[in-house]
Formats: sequence, structure tokens, C-alpha cells
Amino acid sequence: MTVEQRIAAARESGDASGLVDIVPYYRFLGLTMKATPDGPICLIPGGEKLVGNPMLPALHGGVIGALLEATAIMHLIWTRESGSLPKIINLTVEYLRSGRPVETAAAASVTKLGRRVANVRVEAWQDDRTKPVAYANALFLLT
Repeated sequence: MTVEQRIAAARESGDASGLVDIVPYYRFLGLTMKATPDGPICLIPGGEKLVGNPMLPALHGGVIGALLEATAIMHLIWTRESGSLPKIINLTVEYLRSGRPVETAAAASVTKLGRRVANVRVEAWQDDRTKPVAYANALFLLT
């Protein structure tokens, strides 16, 4: 099954979780997805394999960045009518506090959607959505 067919099947079924299988790295992270009326929420589990600072312990910043980027991509795939994958141009991450090695969620919103590019804002949180651990702004090339 091609990427375009997987995206179409996920949209048709209303089940966003199948989109995670498109990218092997997302499976490695343990990324899961659930569809909401505002777009998908992506989740990564906590755990020892994702810890970057064992002294705190805290999630590795790259894991949080990967979650933010994956959420932006999945949001664009889920909410756009195109069957293609957006290509990252730029990602700026703002780390606000240490992410504990617990389940971390992220949600995205499109701030500007053009014909060729999209700007996306993403927030990641743990137990309390009002206390984000990181934000990201991403710019994507749309094909």
C-alpha cells in the first residue's frame, strides 16, 4: 500500500492511528495518535529509553522536538485534502520546562495555509495542558 493510499484509508475510516506506521521513527518513539475535531493529538509514552538527562530524569530534547515535528506533520496530513507528505523547511522549538519521562501529548494548529507553504504552531504538555513543556513553530513546503 502506498503512502497516498494509507492516508486515504485513514481519512475514510476516521482512524488517524494508522498514519503513524508511515514513518518508522514514529514507531520507534512509540508515537500514537487519536483524532479529535480540532485535529490529531499525538502521544509518546514515558520510559527509560527516551531519557536524555538521567540526573533529573528528563526526556531528551530531541525526543520532544521529534514529537512536535511529528504532530505538525500529522496535523497537516489529517486536515489537508492532499495525499502527499509535507516537507519540513524550518522548525523552531521553545523548551519551557524539563519533560519528565511520562506520557507526553502534543497538538497543532495551522496559523497560515498557503498554496505552497504552511505555518504550524504546536504545543506539547504532560499532565496539564495549561503547563506546556515546549512549543514549536514549523514551516512546511506543500506539494
